[in-house]
Amino acid sequence: MLSGVVAGAVFTSPAVGSILAAIRAVTQAGAVGTLLIVKNYTGDRLNFGLALERARAEGADVQMVVVGDDCAFTTQKKAGRRGLCGTVLVHKVAGALAEAGASLDEIVKRVSAVTKAMGTLGLSLSPCSVPGSKPTFQLADDEMELGLGIHGEAGVRRMKVMPADEAVETMLAHMTDPANASHLPLSRGAAVVLVVNNLGGLSCLELGIVAGAAVRGLERRGVRIARALVGSFMTALEMAGVSLTLMLADEELLGLIGPGTKRVQLVLERVCSTLLGLQDKLNELDRAAGDGDCGHTHARAARAIQEWVRARPPPAAPAQLLSALADLLLEKMGGSSGVLYGLFLTAAARPLHNRSDLPTWADAMDAGIEAMRRYGGAAPGDRTMLDSLCAAAQALHALRSPGAELLTVLASAVQSAEEAAEATRHMEAGAGRASYISSAQLLQPDPGAVAAAAVLRAVLEGLRG
Repeated sequence: MLSGVVAGAVFTSPAVGSILAAIRAVTQAGAVGTLLIVKNYTGDRLNFGLALERARAEGADVQMVVVGDDCAFTTQKKAGRRGLCGTVLVHKVAGALAEAGASLDEIVKRVSAVTKAMGTLGLSLSPCSVPGSKPTFQLADDEMELGLGIHGEAGVRRMKVMPADEAVETMLAHMTDPANASHLPLSRGAAVVLVVNNLGGLSCLELGIVAGAAVRGLERRGVRIARALVGSFMTALEMAGVSLTLMLADEELLGLIGPGTKRVQLVLERVCSTLLGLQDKLNELDRAAGDGDCGHTHARAARAIQEWVRARPPPAAPAQLLSALADLLLEKMGGSSGVLYGLFLTAAARPLHNRSDLPTWADAMDAGIEAMRRYGGAAPGDRTMLDSLCAAAQALHALRSPGAELLTVLASAVQSAEEAAEATRHMEAGAGRASYISSAQLLQPDPGAVAAAAVLRAVLEGLRG
């Protein structure tokens, strides 16, 4: 998303000097260009505009996009549409384009088009109060305000309080009414990103009720909800209200809104196809050391993951993804492998709950291995999947170094895992069924170690893809 944020006083644009300091900071950090994303309010346009001009005078390549997504006003206003919660989606699209290597001019062109394809409308049961001041407007206990802004300003229509379904239907009708000069054209069959935004004072329960009503209202109109985001994204202090944002979206735009999910799907598909392709080889390796079903077990896991991904988009958040995969494998994979993978993924998810930077991924790997060792009883050198995983984990410790590059470190980890898997052919089994078999009969690598190394290579190839 953003590389920098400039804060002003409550409901006040930041000062020109602060904005200029932020531009200088990202420029000195190596940015080849800077895009200012500004909500359409006079103070913001003036201060950011002056900072832009001064930064250009210093030689910086700076451009500005002004976002106006308000659908409240039925007639055109000279000042234009206000910038509301749709600005957050602009942050996301611009950030994804920048990370993908798009030029500054291309980003400006793309996000300018996005701003014209979205609309936002607010509704509230209460005003808000700037600290030390009285409420910004007055509402009776049985009234609600439609079309209000994010700085506490009153809206365009005052209505009697009504049930959530009716209130949301009123909002959607206003947002899409062709007679409304600021409406969003929404035709049957259109795909949208829906944002249900807490203006500050709603409970999670109330927000969920509004979100459900919005989904039903859009589905009745024949609109496909391609993504739905529900939470507090752009608030107005303690205002007990909600805003709905709709953004018309094609597949390309959805890829920018949710690249994490798309990347997860690519990686999981590569892992599944790899395991299905190894089924016969793993069974053959397992016949010498076990009951010859290692390939079947891993193929069963792969098919379960494929069905799961087809049924719903997998979570993009790392901790949620690993926890969901742990549940799936515990239910569908079977055998001791299912439990071991479930242990690994459950433990690996814990460090990733609050952060997912590169060093934390190394911590997650260590946590997963530690859980497998504690409950499985195996250790490196026992001719198990731990040999591959521990070798990879050692290489992944490089992620804790400043400036570490993920794919480079992961490639090294995969090579270490593959070498460790091959080395198991010379080991005496110290755990699992193979530990009951004479080492003279174990002439092939351990199938579990081979499978674990293959999964890591599939992850690497999926990320490269």
